[in-house]
Amino acid sequence: MASFFRANEIATIAVEIEKKGREFYLSLEKSATNPKTRELFHYLANEEAKHQGIFQSLAKRLGEIELPAWATSEEYGAYIQGLIESHALFTDQDSDLKAAVVDNEKAAVRMAMSFEKDTLLFFMEMETFVPDTEKDAVRECIQEERVHLSKLQAIYSQL
Repeated sequence: MASFFRANEIATIAVEIEKKGREFYLSLEKSATNPKTRELFHYLANEEAKHQGIFQSLAKRLGEIELPAWATSEEYGAYIQGLIESHALFTDQDSDLKAAVVDNEKAAVRMAMSFEKDTLLFFMEMETFVPDTEKDAVRECIQEERVHLSKLQAIYSQL
């Protein structure tokens, strides 16, 4: 089964990732007991909202631009679909993970690290699909995801 995406669909998926990420971080912020962790989750929720706006804007600008011809192969389409379906916030384990996160702040940070890593990988692939004029916006988000992962790692090592 061949999968085919348009560039604006990839940006729309990025919007959904950021939206779910924001919701995730807001729920973690409420349950966090460590003030530094709570502050970090608040910061990350705001960052997700910022990225959501960037990708909403990007999706509108991209319109119906098709992906490069090399990206329409069945194998690559399956790869992108796999990135989406295996993303930490899109798995069927969602309710189990949230329950674990509420009970254990270290598990919450670890889950957040997984979310940031999955998002980073998705955005790195997304960069190849957007026109050169739009790459800087995606690169900026990639760099910010790296910073988020580093901040989470620092908190994780302190818990």
